[in-house]
Amino acid sequence: MRRDGARPPDRWWLVAASGLAVFMAQLDVTVVNVALPTIEHDFGTSPSLTEWVVLAYVLPLIALSLPSGRWLDRVGRREALVFAVTGFAVASIAAGLAPGIGWLLAMRAAQGAFGGILFAIVPVLTTIAVRPEARGRAMAVVMTLGPLGGVAGPGLGGLIVESFGWPWIFYLNVLVGTLVIAIAWPQLSRGGRLRPPSLAWAAEAGLLGAAAIVVMLALSLGASDGPAWLLLAPVAVPFVLAWWRLPTGRPVRELIAVPGMRGVHLALLAEMAAVMAVQFLIPFHLLRGGASPSATGLTMLALPIGIMVAGLAGGVLSDRWGAGRTAVRGLCVLFAGLAVFEIAGFGPGWGPAELVGPLAVVGVGAGLFAGPNQTMAMSLSPQHLMGTTGASTSLARQLGVALGPALATLTWSMTGYRFEGIRLALGTAVVLAVFSLAVLLIRSPVRHDHATADARTQERKSMQ
Repeated sequence: MRRDGARPPDRWWLVAASGLAVFMAQLDVTVVNVALPTIEHDFGTSPSLTEWVVLAYVLPLIALSLPSGRWLDRVGRREALVFAVTGFAVASIAAGLAPGIGWLLAMRAAQGAFGGILFAIVPVLTTIAVRPEARGRAMAVVMTLGPLGGVAGPGLGGLIVESFGWPWIFYLNVLVGTLVIAIAWPQLSRGGRLRPPSLAWAAEAGLLGAAAIVVMLALSLGASDGPAWLLLAPVAVPFVLAWWRLPTGRPVRELIAVPGMRGVHLALLAEMAAVMAVQFLIPFHLLRGGASPSATGLTMLALPIGIMVAGLAGGVLSDRWGAGRTAVRGLCVLFAGLAVFEIAGFGPGWGPAELVGPLAVVGVGAGLFAGPNQTMAMSLSPQHLMGTTGASTSLARQLGVALGPALATLTWSMTGYRFEGIRLALGTAVVLAVFSLAVLLIRSPVRHDHATADARTQERKSMQ
């Protein structure tokens, strides 16, 4: 409440700006995929080196998520948002002007670093923008726009590359970034000044980044060299243990100790991996079955359309039923969509007509889950760890994005990339969905919905 007793107005324009920011950052994960052959030709590089145009962006997102969250807990929110968006836009311009592959990779890494800050701060801004009773709707808007950015990337990237050239996929971020700052600036009050990260921040990022690189290399080897990945994967363990014992890991240890927080994170990681596995596998199945690229693209649109429609509805239901109940229902719908592949006898003859329905159901489940799950995480978070919570959920989401296709490829490769492997990999997605549902049911989201009602009210008062 304000000093005059009036209830502070909901800042929906700040929610809109947050949604645009996460859309922009998530879009850049996939928008370059279509441009890779052109970049390879223009710079005269090998496919293995060109692949790092994608990895150079994703790895900082993973390595810097948690350090960025701790940093955000100590600085002003308006200042941090402007810093991250401006840095992202400047790095985008520099990427578009890159004279060679080395410069492009460096700027993609810079984009990923600023993107990591954006992914961490957006849930915080969304949480403080509206009253607790409207938080589900606000989080649904943002968590719907994020996945849409990732899914829209290849289609939008192809259009831009064909019409204007690949540098313009980066220049587009300047327009979006300017719009985000223009909207958010008057919605946020002046906060504390920006503080440079400490050396401990760099050490923490280095350890997490090293672990991420090892895991990705291990999963990549699994698809080509069989059991070789089993030898490499354990190398990541010492890096994770070293980070866990650092003093800078204390906020994360404190956060994970909050009742229910582990379940929210594990459910998010598993759900995201299941959805991304489906999104990765189905285009291969369709193209190998003779479907045209345009038919494949139109078929895959069923998934993001389901996310968009159900995501907005999920926000309303979250505010009425409770975030936990809505997230569980979303996972049940997701499981139903994945189970169709097994129950209906998914076979080599399945084309666009047979796949549109299950993909739409998977999208609806993902949309119902995303916003409410993020709402639960931010509601459970202590006030002084909100930045860390935004970062940790971002890390779980990005790990799911990377893990889903990697597990799908690994499973598929075990059959020599035959159709049976695609069906087996879709079974892995079903297992991931069941695991996600189980961890939420075990932590009893219904009890959480009632137990946190008073806590939300007190939290909102403390923000004024």
